[in-house]
Amino acid sequence: MIVKVAIAQINSTVGDIAGNAERILAFSRRAAQQGADIVVTPELSLVGYPPEDLLLRQAFYAKSEQALQTLAASLAAWPELFVLVGHARHADGANYNAVSVLHGGAVSGTYYKGALPNDAVFDEKRYFTPSETPFVFEVKGTRFGINICEDTWWPDAPARARQAGAEVLLVPNGSPFHIDKQSLRYQKMRANVTPQGLALVFANLVGGQDELIFDGSSFVLDAAGEPMAQLPHAQEALQIVEFDGARPLPQPQALAPGLSTEAQVYQALVLGVRDYIGKNGFPGVLLGLSGGVDSALTLAIAVDALGADKVRAVMMPSPYTASISLDDSRDMVQRLGVRYDEISIGACFDAFRNTLAAEFAGLPEDATEENIQARIRGTLLMAMSNKHGSIVLTTGNKSEMAVGYCTLYGDMAGGFAVIKDIAKTLVYRLCAYRNSLSDIIPQRILTRPPSAELRPDQTDQDSLPPYEILDAIMQRYMEENQSLAEIEAAGFARADVERITRLIKLSEYKRRQAPVGIRITHRGFGRDWRYPITSRFRE
Repeated sequence: MIVKVAIAQINSTVGDIAGNAERILAFSRRAAQQGADIVVTPELSLVGYPPEDLLLRQAFYAKSEQALQTLAASLAAWPELFVLVGHARHADGANYNAVSVLHGGAVSGTYYKGALPNDAVFDEKRYFTPSETPFVFEVKGTRFGINICEDTWWPDAPARARQAGAEVLLVPNGSPFHIDKQSLRYQKMRANVTPQGLALVFANLVGGQDELIFDGSSFVLDAAGEPMAQLPHAQEALQIVEFDGARPLPQPQALAPGLSTEAQVYQALVLGVRDYIGKNGFPGVLLGLSGGVDSALTLAIAVDALGADKVRAVMMPSPYTASISLDDSRDMVQRLGVRYDEISIGACFDAFRNTLAAEFAGLPEDATEENIQARIRGTLLMAMSNKHGSIVLTTGNKSEMAVGYCTLYGDMAGGFAVIKDIAKTLVYRLCAYRNSLSDIIPQRILTRPPSAELRPDQTDQDSLPPYEILDAIMQRYMEENQSLAEIEAAGFARADVERITRLIKLSEYKRRQAPVGIRITHRGFGRDWRYPITSRFRE
């Protein structure tokens, strides 16, 4: 008998329990109108993921339970529909990551997550109690089991579902994005689920939650591990998949096309900005435009995420700003149609130098004067943010954050770090990708040597190794956790390895004071980087 399963790839908001319930209800209504028998929503879809320490508040569980019962009653309008809803539950003195099946106006059963991830960006063992009890329910003669996200990254929970009689595994997910994550998901499902003889429905969350991006990209695999449905990346979607018993049928809707790394990352950044600004209620954004590649990419992302009317760019030239930087900034804002202002920092810089003249008498100018310029700009941007309510987007990239090539309370000042996890070499690739869609970043920005323009004739490579070397060493040390000896054995000069890794360690105190930013690699400077500031350890 044919069973129609709807994947509701929805964008939940943490803590907006009533709003999330309305979203689940709306998607369920659409699914029912298309003849669905089952609707699968993502992990913790009712409360948002991850709720973090909200899960330590008993009121959070109480409101979750109340909303679940209300939602079940609302779904009684479609008495034959089975809706899987992720929620938090407190029961028998323990807290659980749960999925309940709502049917006929009531909660007909609940599954509790067994495998609780406690690495990278996850710390579910802090909040939840695991369970090894399987849950299976029947619809039109087909038996469906439930696992939640991490359960399927190991063989145990799928095996228990199979032993309990499941023929198809429904898997609500809160699986955050990083580069190459989708191939890893397929690999894990083919290793742990389909060898049990189970087809599976992988229903993933979509949306931005602080530094995490959930990319959706939900899919269906048959018992042989072949993809039968693939939903889009970084957008909400609803898709019906027909099963003939336990066998997913070929779908009239084509698989969502595969995307290049650059396209995946760019769309994730756009989604992250849109949701951080929208979900937190900021009226718009402003950023310092320098005529360089980092601020150009940040501006492009902001406009694509929010629209030109909610973005303001401010150019703050100093005595060391090149005329081509002004020309290129003016060119780009004209292409995008954003509000643009120029505010010279020359008078402010002179005032600081005059005030400090006696203190600095007899001392040469150095990084101190460079940092003063950056801090003037940060102060001006924050003043405009305070006055008008728009949040400041910082424009520093991962390479700079790694080695501390940034100024506390200067270019680090702001509320959201859009490209914080984007290495400099990837910045250029993303700009090229965006220009392939429409030519908005002036070519000269992409070809001139990068410079902070804080002293005469300055370039980044006056202070740093070439970015190709810096990024490769950073990735091996920081993302892949390789030792210095392993990095050197890969062909990098010992002096470069020691210098870059030393700078990464020395800059920890800066990164702790940086704004939250979007994570797109499997290890970013945020939730999954927890090195001490005070440490005398040396490799």
